[in-house]
Amino acid sequence: MNKNDTFDIKHVFSVINEDTEFFPLLSSQDEEEMTKADIPEILPILPLRNTVLFPGVVIPITVGRDKSIKLVKEAYKGDRTIGVVSQKDMSIEEPTLDQLHKIGTAANIIKILQMPDGNTTVIIQGKQRFKITEMVSADPYLKAKVERVAEDKPKVSSREFKALISSIKEMALQIIQLSPNLPSEAGLAIKNIESPTFLVNFISSNMSLEIEQKQELLETKDFVKRAKILLEHLTTEIQMLELKNQIQNKVRVDLDKQQRDYFLNQQLKTIQEELGGNTPDLEMQELENRAKAKKWPAEVQKHFNKELEKLGRINPAAADYSVQINYLELLLDLPWGEYTKDNFDLNRAIKVLDKDHYGLEKVKQRIIEYLAVLKLKNDMKAPILCLVGPPGVGKTSLGKSIAKALGRKYTRMALGGIRDEAEIRGHRKTYIGAMPGRIIQSLNKAGTSNPVFVLDEIDKLGADFKGDPSSALLEVLDPEQNTNFYDHYVEMEYDLSKVMFIATANSLNGIQPALLDRMEIIEVNGYTIEEKIEIAKKHLLPKQLQQHGLAKKDISLTNKVIEKIIEEYTRESGVRGLEKKIGSIVRGVATRIVMEKEYNPKITPQMAEEILGAPLFDKDLYEDNETAGVVTGLAWTAVGGDILFIESSLSPGKGKLSLTGNLGDVMKESAAIAMAYLRSHAEEFGIDYNVFDKWDVNIHVPAGATPKDGPSAGVTMLTALTSLFTQRKVKEKLAMTGEITLRGRVLPVGGIQEKILAAKRANIREIILCKANEKDVLEIKEDYVKDLKFHYVTKMSEVIDIALLKQKVKHPKDLNRIN
Repeated sequence: MNKNDTFDIKHVFSVINEDTEFFPLLSSQDEEEMTKADIPEILPILPLRNTVLFPGVVIPITVGRDKSIKLVKEAYKGDRTIGVVSQKDMSIEEPTLDQLHKIGTAANIIKILQMPDGNTTVIIQGKQRFKITEMVSADPYLKAKVERVAEDKPKVSSREFKALISSIKEMALQIIQLSPNLPSEAGLAIKNIESPTFLVNFISSNMSLEIEQKQELLETKDFVKRAKILLEHLTTEIQMLELKNQIQNKVRVDLDKQQRDYFLNQQLKTIQEELGGNTPDLEMQELENRAKAKKWPAEVQKHFNKELEKLGRINPAAADYSVQINYLELLLDLPWGEYTKDNFDLNRAIKVLDKDHYGLEKVKQRIIEYLAVLKLKNDMKAPILCLVGPPGVGKTSLGKSIAKALGRKYTRMALGGIRDEAEIRGHRKTYIGAMPGRIIQSLNKAGTSNPVFVLDEIDKLGADFKGDPSSALLEVLDPEQNTNFYDHYVEMEYDLSKVMFIATANSLNGIQPALLDRMEIIEVNGYTIEEKIEIAKKHLLPKQLQQHGLAKKDISLTNKVIEKIIEEYTRESGVRGLEKKIGSIVRGVATRIVMEKEYNPKITPQMAEEILGAPLFDKDLYEDNETAGVVTGLAWTAVGGDILFIESSLSPGKGKLSLTGNLGDVMKESAAIAMAYLRSHAEEFGIDYNVFDKWDVNIHVPAGATPKDGPSAGVTMLTALTSLFTQRKVKEKLAMTGEITLRGRVLPVGGIQEKILAAKRANIREIILCKANEKDVLEIKEDYVKDLKFHYVTKMSEVIDIALLKQKVKHPKDLNRIN
């Protein structure tokens, strides 16, 4: 049973109908008789929780307390008169006399109704005000001595009073009209009320006021004062209703649209549930559950919750909904603070690196150094390594080996051709098709915040009107800044300091200086023939056999065959071309096996030539020294080192210098410097200075379709011109490289290891270098240079003394025969 004694305004006119035995409105005569009637000195007291009873007003009360039910039933059998008083605290279940207001209303029980839900409803009508003076008993219910409270009657004929009552009635009718919650019968009742006193009591009882405000009205003895207080409440209520209606009118169109969208979305939700799909509510719940399992920073958690709340306010049919869903899923997928544990077993790391890559000792040593320091400090910021070298030497695959040695995840980003800065930093979410930058995408794919991250071909980055990606990489590759890397799409700072970045490049020329300064440069030079043979046997051949479905017993390559492939079918510093040729041989063998042809698993040089075709390159590129003015030089190319020939010739003329062979500006300047030096030192070399004005000189560098540039051919051009004008032989199997100056000095150049390897492939025996390049030779493995003799020079005169023999060439020209 409900334990409350309550009053519900909505039931007043539903309970009181034409079948009841009374009419709720009092006439003036009825009111006068009720006022004159006596009330008992001792009354049973019925406490009320949420209403105040006024004289003359009829209200239904739902009685739930056991004491209250007993009270009304006994009173109903007697004179039906009870005292009704409001509680001071509605939460008290069994109030005492002190917990009740002192002023109450004597009431007459009109009817007791047993409701269908089992509750008891009592219809009562207020009669007169009274004041509790003394408590008589508390059991079985409250009884108290009371005394009547007289009311100060107004002068009904007063114009001010009439205006006051008229205003109250008009405002009450206006409130009924403005408020949709009040029944229309209330307006009809107010219009038919004649008595001013009952009008004030009726409106006070039915107004939406606090209990304390209603009790104040009941306790006010002066009727005019009470009417004015009621008028103030009515005025406030009208203002609130008018403001509320204005607001409702303003947003009614939007609300109608929202209701329409709501119903459509509810229908869509039902359809999705029937089809087994995810509804927006389920999607939000799933995102919230995933977020609870994440161990991310507090600021990220706060940002995610804010964005999740924003998702809840977006219409699921709107385009922004899917954008927000994708954004939140990215935040959940990113490995915030998730790291793999590094493996600091250095002996194991050395074994992994040696197994995967042959040679590259300098690079391996640097990785082991990094691991050693990281093991000691355990908080070292990851260095930015940049592996520079020709194609095919294993720069990219080295990143995988480093990841395996460290026990880290591996990810790679190809930078070749990227021209948009947003590829690095991402797009803002406001753009259609926005997505995070490739740095964040790669970390998301790796699933950890400390992978080995290979930035492949960093020298191939471009720039256009959309921005400069290399500038965006400045923050990524700076250990002091990348702790707070900002991606435009993520809109949160991400820590990249634990990522081990490894950049690769073929050349340093195309890298922005500021970016280059942030990286530690490690040169990965080309391989010697001996190294290529070992790489082919240990790595390339087993890989090709596996890819083509052959077993180790099906094919065997000897060192001699591999050397033939290297020298006659490839010309490179790396082994990518060699791998292709070995793949061709493996496919040739596979074809023979499938066609059931007889073959010898041990591949011979003749069989290799049969499969690969005629040799593409000559084994020995060196030419003899029987012609004056032809000298072998050393050059660096994108695919490694190479040898080139500087050819020069004389023809009768007026001393004109011609340069051919697709030469760049720097190389042309080197030829002009060499010619100027030779003219100024003609007497030193035994040359008549008059011959320079009688002969035209042409310098040519073969392979005219290939562009050539750089200062390193300076000493070669000087030697060629000196040989040409003196007709002296050039020393056999000699090559040289170095820059020259007008003062006769020889300057150092780069790419020494690649050039030396190229010289060795061409069967060169002696090499002339600048003295400053001696340190570069000392860094090369001793086994690679043991058959070579190096001449270190500082002056151009030293180059001539070493390179040119005293012996003249066959059939030397007489340069003085032209007068």
